[in-house]
Amino acid sequence: MASVPVGQRWYVIGDVHGCCDLLKALADAIERDDAKRAEADTTVVLLGDLIDRGPDSAGAVQFAREWGQTRKVRHLAGNHEEMFLESFSQVDVLRHFLRHGGKETIHSYGIKGDQYNAMTMPELQTAMQQAVPASDRDFLAGAEVLIEAGDYLFVHAGIDPDRPHTDQKRSDLLWIRERFLRHPHAFSHVVVHGHTIVDEVEDTGTRIGIDTGAYRTGRLTALILEGSGRRTIQAVESNGSITIVTNGD
Repeated sequence: MASVPVGQRWYVIGDVHGCCDLLKALADAIERDDAKRAEADTTVVLLGDLIDRGPDSAGAVQFAREWGQTRKVRHLAGNHEEMFLESFSQVDVLRHFLRHGGKETIHSYGIKGDQYNAMTMPELQTAMQQAVPASDRDFLAGAEVLIEAGDYLFVHAGIDPDRPHTDQKRSDLLWIRERFLRHPHAFSHVVVHGHTIVDEVEDTGTRIGIDTGAYRTGRLTALILEGSGRRTIQAVESNGSITIVTNGD
């Protein structure tokens, strides 16, 4: 059975996609859970795609930054963060970004309504540079792409099955899908990933998918790893209220 090193506790959070309220509720639940457990070296991992699609990407980024000041929080780059950062200098990427949830991110930074609709792409780039704090851009640009914890690897999208985990391409770690998802054999580690939405946490024995589609389903998931144990905590929004659901206690 896969395990993390003795004395460590890992809380791994799936794709937030601008659902800041869910992230805050899940963070509160994680803090309560950690406080009632035995003392451990605790780390929170954000699997990438903090932004896009949902209503408050700016808030999600700000909260992740602030949480990291009081708690060991490591964050991975997602393909949506990559598109966002490249949009500041590449018009073609900006157009693609806006079609895949980026419009909501831009709105969350205060560029919306008639102002947004009247802008050309170069004008929007200029407005983005003024509206998005350098601290947010630096935070996203400083994200990791792969984290190893004992028998586990944490990545945003997955890994190339034909390469060792120490020799992965950034593009695969952020974007890969079918070649990884359909790989029939075990990897060197159990891979915990987001990127591909699943109805429920998908544990195949060789990989664990935890992107439960927060912006679409109202369900944000954290996988907790300690020793060889696995648990989940979910923040679930329904009819305007958020409840916490635990599994594996």
